[in-house]
Order: sequence, then structure tokens, then C-alpha cells
Amino acid sequence: MDIGAVQKEYESLKAKGLKLDMSRGKPSPEQLDLSLGLLAINAYKDNTGADARNYGYLEGLPEARDFFAPLLGVNTEECIVGGNSSLELMYHCVNLQPNRGKWICPVPGYDRHFRISEKLGYELLSVPMTANGPDMDSVERLAADPKVQGIWCVPKYSNPDGYTYSGETVKRLASMETANPNFRVFWDNAYAFHFLDPERQDYLLNILDECRAADKADRPIIFCSTSKITFAGAGVAALGASANNIRIISNYFSSMTIGFDKLNQLRHTRFFQAEGGIDAHMSKHAAILKPKFQTVLDIFEREFRHCPELAHWTVPRGGYFISLFLRPGNAKKVVELCKNAGVILTEAGAAYPYGTDPDDSHIRIAPSYPGVSELGQAAKLLALSVKLAAGGQ
Repeated sequence: MDIGAVQKEYESLKAKGLKLDMSRGKPSPEQLDLSLGLLAINAYKDNTGADARNYGYLEGLPEARDFFAPLLGVNTEECIVGGNSSLELMYHCVNLQPNRGKWICPVPGYDRHFRISEKLGYELLSVPMTANGPDMDSVERLAADPKVQGIWCVPKYSNPDGYTYSGETVKRLASMETANPNFRVFWDNAYAFHFLDPERQDYLLNILDECRAADKADRPIIFCSTSKITFAGAGVAALGASANNIRIISNYFSSMTIGFDKLNQLRHTRFFQAEGGIDAHMSKHAAILKPKFQTVLDIFEREFRHCPELAHWTVPRGGYFISLFLRPGNAKKVVELCKNAGVILTEAGAAYPYGTDPDDSHIRIAPSYPGVSELGQAAKLLALSVKLAAGGQ
């Protein structure tokens, strides 16, 4: 590797004055435009005659519950349809746990999950992610501690690796023995429908069915939202759980609200009916996203073909992210080099509890927002920054 030539290329790209923010997985304007039809829907009564303009229906509009329940893999009475934020639902459900203690965090993982647990006073316990999901030997060992209250999971096209949990992993999470009888599996299926190729979708076992089979029906709380399906700031979130858990959660919510935004719930159910379902709508997203992912992956392959020791990365079939793994000690340098040249990446360490990657080797790549041409420049700059950081060691 000719470090002088690399430096020259880096300076040339820096001189272009790039201004790209890839720090979060934001939908592009083209993706948001796919849902503009929502704004034209003015219905206010659902198919049962329930009036979405008025008080009531704490668990969600009946039509909305019927729609979201199968997406969560639960029955209608096991579903609550909320407001726009699944993170808000998660926060409240973590807060419902009877005791503070410890929480298992697969890494790399979703920083906002970790922030919820930390904010509510939990000690965060890292376990490594594998291509099949969290390392279950580590999970089962930690779950033998009665202070451990639960685990975060993004089971399909995980954030940030893009992995989907194997059937064995799902079954072990459902059936494993835990010292804490209130141990919960927080199943954030945020990317359940975010495939990149409609013909190559991953399959995920139903966690509630597996927990029922293991006589542990109260273990999982399942979450989803339309935040990256329709409008990121004005979607609909929902949760699914056992009837017992739904009763507990509903009682908790009843002290906070008389009901969530039912007009938005109704708009979304009618919109997806008109679109022909979630998969039909998400195929439009895939057509926009797949070329962006491929652009990044192609550049990584080309740039590191002759120096594979510098980097390796995941090749997801869905979701919003790519995990890039570098030589230990290099991630922060690379993020800083990119920032200095006008490309803002997620902070190194963000995908780890307390924002600290002990190896300083991981960067979460979010290809969704920039255009393909801009993304090509950003990926090239990133590759050059990796080489410069490694050359300085």
C-alpha cells in the first residue's frame, strides 16, 4: 500500500467539500415520498364503526389492532397499537420491570436500546453477536444471575450487522432457564419487513409461539413500528405480548393517556390496504435501498481486495446498516478522518454499551440517506481513511 498515494486521493476528495451526514439510518426523501398518500386519507371511522376522533380505545383502534397483530405474530387481543414511537413503548416496558439490576446487550447493537437501560439504572452486560444471533452460551451463563432482568434483541436484519436469528437461537431464548422469574426478552423486530430483495427474504421463528411451547409465554415483549416504512417521525408503533402482559401494560398506560393517536392508526391501516400490504410497499423501498447498499459493498470489495487484513464487513440481506470491522484501535481515527473531509459517520463505539467499544474497531455504516453518487464518494473516502489510519500505526 502506497500511503503517499492514499493521502493524495484523500486530499483530493476532501477538496470537493463533501457535506454528508451518515450518522443515523434515516430514510431518504425518495423513500418518504412513497408514503405521501397517507396525507390524503381523511377517514375517521374504522370498519367496526369506532370513531378515531374521540376518546377511548387505549389498546388501539380495533381495525388497527387487527392489522398490526399478524405483523407482530400475535392474536388481536395480544396487541397494543400506540403512538409514533416504538422506543417510547420500550422505555415504559423496561420501566415496568419490578426491580433494577442488569440487562444483557448483544454487541454490536442498537445504541438507543442501551441508553434506555442505562437511563433507568441498569448495569449493561455485553455479549457478542454472531451470524446466528447473540452468543447463547454467554446469554445463558449471564441469565443464571437473579439480578439479570432481560435482554435486548433485534432479531431480523439486526442493527447494525443485518443478521437474522437462527431457529436454534430463538428456541434457546424461549426455553432457557433464568434465575430471575421476571426475565424478559425485548424483541424489537424493527426491520421485520426491510428486505433488500423481495425474492430473498430471511425467515424468523415466532418468539411468542416458542415461549408458549416452553411454558414461558410471559417472557417476550415484541415491538414494531412503521418509522422506516412510512414517515420516520409520524408512523405508528405497536407491541405484542401474552394476554397477561397486555393486561399489565394496559393498566400502566391508563395512568398516562386515554388513548394514542387513533387517526394516524386508521390512516396507516387504510394506506397499507390501498398499497396491497406491507410487502408490496416495502418492495418500493427495496428498489431504492438495494443499489445504495451494493454501492458501498462494491467499493469495500474493490478497495480492500489487496489488503483484506485492514477491514471486514457484513453483507446484509435487509435492514438499514452495514457493520464495518477494522484493526483494533483504528475506528475513532477513521471517523475523525471522515469528519475532517465532510462525511459524518456514527461515532465509533456507539453500538456498544456506554458508547465504548473495547477494541475501538467497529463502525456502523448507514447507506440509506445519501444519493448513490454521493454514497460512492463517501464510501471511497471511508476506505481511504481506513488505509490512512492503518498506515499511521
